[in-house]
Amino acid sequence: MKNKILLIEPPFFRLYTSEYSLDRLPLGLAYLACTVKGRTDWEVMVYNADFCPDSKMKSLGFLAGEGFDNYLRNLDDPGYSVWGEVRDTIRDFGPSLIGISSKSQNFAATRNVARIAKELNPETVVIVGGPHPSMAGPSILEAAEIDIIARGEGEDTLTELIQWAEGGRAIEEIDGISFRDSNGDIRSNPPRANIEDLDALCFPHKEAHMFLKDHAKFPPAAFKGIFATRGCPFNCSFCGSKYIWTRRVRFRSPRNVVDEIRDLVSKGIPSIHFEDDTFGINKGFIAELCSLISEELPELKWSCEINIRLVDDETIGQMARSGCHRILIGIESGNNDMLMKIRKNITIQDAYRACGIITGHGIEVSAFFIIGFPEETEETLRDTIEAIKKVYTYGGDVIYSIFTPYPGTELFDFCLEHGLVDKDFNVSLYNHQSPLNNFTMNIQDKRFREISSELEALVDRLNRKVWLRRAFSLSTIKRIREKGISSAFKIALQLFGFKK
Repeated sequence: MKNKILLIEPPFFRLYTSEYSLDRLPLGLAYLACTVKGRTDWEVMVYNADFCPDSKMKSLGFLAGEGFDNYLRNLDDPGYSVWGEVRDTIRDFGPSLIGISSKSQNFAATRNVARIAKELNPETVVIVGGPHPSMAGPSILEAAEIDIIARGEGEDTLTELIQWAEGGRAIEEIDGISFRDSNGDIRSNPPRANIEDLDALCFPHKEAHMFLKDHAKFPPAAFKGIFATRGCPFNCSFCGSKYIWTRRVRFRSPRNVVDEIRDLVSKGIPSIHFEDDTFGINKGFIAELCSLISEELPELKWSCEINIRLVDDETIGQMARSGCHRILIGIESGNNDMLMKIRKNITIQDAYRACGIITGHGIEVSAFFIIGFPEETEETLRDTIEAIKKVYTYGGDVIYSIFTPYPGTELFDFCLEHGLVDKDFNVSLYNHQSPLNNFTMNIQDKRFREISSELEALVDRLNRKVWLRRAFSLSTIKRIREKGISSAFKIALQLFGFKK
């Protein structure tokens, strides 16, 4: 009988309502799964516990209102349906190792999954990796149900942990992990060196049908994510990317990237999205990649996230000619002083200029905004509200968040020093749309929630208009192919106001 490892994306959106979902292949876990398949004889399954086949579009108002009440209740209710599904999946697969990918906002759900695994079989080894342990570090092992944490990149670390589970390697020799020794003391091994040759990694989608639970139920758009690089050179004080990938950017070769895209297109994926923290760091890389896409995949449509400082007419023109149809940019605040304090090192005028260049090349723009930074005031918030309205005039939609201090980041330390959080801070209660969030020094909770509620309603309203306009400007067939007929029909009903 083969040894088995189960890799789990814990539930989060499904705790708000059974009709919310993370409709995608968890790309990090997919890289781990195909690495396990390629290097070992273990049987591996990826289980996205945050996926349901019949999902609907998310509303900010619901996430911050009724949905959050549901989240708190369902998180602590062992009888809630998703926990039964988790239990059944673990029991039926019967793994000896479980790896859970944890973000800060779903760490409470991660612990629930780990507890269920231990209840079913106390001998099951639970490994937690992903952004949260990479930022928060070994303190996570204070949770008795977690045996090991993996920090940073996971492909080589997981391979060596499997060797340890087989008795072929000492746990003290495995870089990039923290664990409890035989005395129960928490120990941390040295950091794991980065993988230098990213081309040596597998194409995670290629074998997804062999390891992804309920693969056939996922819509085509669930498989459009791809990485071209790892790492981000920028140093925003609220972000934890550098603790996962470091600030040194590593590149796959353009040839390797295009070969993977071609494989995705051959599987019927009509468009792809680059999941890189920051796309477009190297102009030579972008020029070569765009040239290859134009020559070999002229019908491809793709999207990415790019830093405002990298937006110029030449780069965006190359991207547009190779099929880029949507670019996400991180504006975060409409106030220049606030932008400097969080080390975005841009001005709001830079952001508007970038919007103009992007839309001038016929590319849709989407903008990230975050409210509630520690030094936020009502005046800086008003500037952000005006900036959101301005982005709408460029035809752009908004990805809205309330600032959440992630353990391990510089702004978390700032909040700790200024009494905005304490050492017992439960980050799982304070995700980007949580109505409990207010980590400002200058705005009282009640007033901040009033402003947040008004802004959430504004963003929902403006986004709905943008999405309706885009729905009529793009091919209906393309939309249906991406979302699947059932999902596309449900989204259309919501956009037209027939369903909440």
